Amino acid sequence: MEETKEINLREQKSLTATNDFFEERPQYEDSFDADRNVIVRLVAPQKKDAKPYKITGIDDVAAKNNWKAWIYLAPVLILLVVFLLYPLVNTIFIAFLEDYSSITGEFKSVTINNFGVIFGLTTYNGGKEINFVQYAIPNTFLIVILTVPLSTVIALLISVALNKLPFFQKFLQTVFFLPYVTNAIAIGMVFSVIFNQNGVFNFIFGLNPDEFKWIYGATRAAAFVPLCVYIIWSSLPFKILVFLSGLQGIDKQYYNAAKIDGASSGKILWRVTVPLMSPQILYIMVTSFIGAFKEYTSIVGLFNGPGTSNGDYSMYTIVYYVYDNLSTHTSFAAAAAVFLFVVILAFTGLQFMVSKKRVYY
Repeated sequence: MEETKEINLREQKSLTATNDFFEERPQYEDSFDADRNVIVRLVAPQKKDAKPYKITGIDDVAAKNNWKAWIYLAPVLILLVVFLLYPLVNTIFIAFLEDYSSITGEFKSVTINNFGVIFGLTTYNGGKEINFVQYAIPNTFLIVILTVPLSTVIALLISVALNKLPFFQKFLQTVFFLPYVTNAIAIGMVFSVIFNQNGVFNFIFGLNPDEFKWIYGATRAAAFVPLCVYIIWSSLPFKILVFLSGLQGIDKQYYNAAKIDGASSGKILWRVTVPLMSPQILYIMVTSFIGAFKEYTSIVGLFNGPGTSNGDYSMYTIVYYVYDNLSTHTSFAAAAAVFLFVVILAFTGLQFMVSKKRVYY
């Protein structure tokens, strides 16, 4: 009975060099060795990016059922296209239209001048836009730099402490999660009352109401105190929930081994917990940066406007600028939104590049 033998092209060199298999290297594609009663067939090695091949006589079931997978994914894909892809493309398109009207859809021409206007490089109706560069961009980046690292560290420490309290853990989880399900504007109003010049904060610390103003009539630096406190406090619940789920998935043998080696609590946290929690920390950092760059509700809830007094734009953020100009100067709002999209994309890409060396799965 004939026997079939397949030889990989990579193995051909070593096989042909063996005297007991072939005396000389033959030139053939497929051949039959009559002496050994063997059919020799050369098979090309499969590359990583090569398409899967079909075996004769056997149906490729996965390929035949691909259309079913697309049907199952169709509802989600339609929603993503309608509510994510189309608005993104439409916003980028509007950002390059001069004097675009959101009501009629009319515009004068295609231009890049909208970006020049929001950055104060060119004039519009005889004046320059200064609020975007002077307030919106610095305030947004300052919020990101101050709130994201602080809230992440505080949430991690609280999660580690809660993980060591098995009896009251569920109750405390519920308490810490309450701000996440509470209306953000309502919380902002409560904070504005607490930090009012005659409010609870000045009363507890015995501060002079005429000298220490945190909300209305406050300076830009002073107003950032209640703003950052509010943002950090409101962002803790979700982060604590994610960190707790990660902590509960860590094998206890790592902690036992560290304790046997005499490691302190600080070293255990830094050398064991943080590396093993790196996937959760990466996720929290990415989502926190995106959320901080889009900060808007906290400004409205605390200050009821873009500043600490009428006609003041000292607390402007990029998203606030977008909402403020959406109906009156749609092209400028779209240009600011595109700028924010590029900034968020750059920060997210940078974090993923760093994560390749710092995140352990």
